[in-house]
Order: sequence, then structure tokens, then C-alpha cells
Amino acid sequence: MSEPEVQIRTVTDADAGELLTVRRAAFVSEAQMYGDPNIPPLTQTLEELRADLADPNVITLGAWDGHRLVGSIRVLLEGTKATLGRLAVAPDLQGKGVGTQLLLAILPLLPDDTSEVWVFTGRDSVQNLALYAKHGYEHQHDQTAGDLTYAYLRKILGHDATL
Repeated sequence: MSEPEVQIRTVTDADAGELLTVRRAAFVSEAQMYGDPNIPPLTQTLEELRADLADPNVITLGAWDGHRLVGSIRVLLEGTKATLGRLAVAPDLQGKGVGTQLLLAILPLLPDDTSEVWVFTGRDSVQNLALYAKHGYEHQHDQTAGDLTYAYLRKILGHDATL
């Protein structure tokens, strides 16, 4: 099956409610896998999400299929480091390339002095780990937070690096 043709653009405050819905739908399977309904993407409030969207150090991209928001990715900029998070794709489109399109759309938006990109995901999230490894992210370490263990991966950027 071919990749859906999506339009990728910055998510705005006007999209906040739809973004919250997509993230929650996308992360239910993660919560079920880990037996924890309280993972941050499922407990974030609309007000917290709006504050995050307004943060000048955060870039949030969305993927739209027509008028429908079908995916998103969040990037926190900290000096020369960028941290990806909350890569979410609507359940009916998972595994069809939307996540890859979002991941690849980030690089052109990073400041020129960004030297490394980090991402974390559940240690048992095999599909997520495979996606990041396919795009050059290397496992650095695991960290336990409560009952969850996260895998942290890093990609070093060069002058002509690509995600």
C-alpha cells in the first residue's frame, strides 16, 4: 500500500483540540502494551497542550490528510540539542509511512547549529525502535521512570546529515 499523501505544517493553537484527540488515540496502544493508562500523552490536559504549543523552544508539526489531522511530532530545542517526542499517528494509518514523513520533515526546521537529535520511546516499543534505527538513531541508554523503562536514542548531525 502506498503512503497517504499528507500535508505537513506547524500545529497552531486552533488545532489543539484535534491534536489532543489524535495523540490520545495513537498512544492508547502504548498504554495497553505497558499496562499503564497514565502515560504523559494520555494525561496531558488541553491547557497544558496549549502552553506547550506556545513555547518558543517547541516545534510541533502535524500531518493532515485533507482536513483531518492524522499525525504529529513534537521537538524541544535546547541549545544545540533537539529532542523528538510524542510522535503520534492515527491508529488507522499507523504503519503506512505518516510517522516517517513527520520524522523527515523535522530536519529542515532545526536551527543550523543543532548537532544532535535525541528521541525516547518505550524500551519494548519494537516498531518505534525500528523506525528510529532505520533513520540513523543509535541506542544510548535506558532509563526507568516509575513502572516504565524508556530507551534513549541519538543521532549526530553533520553538515549534510539527514534524518
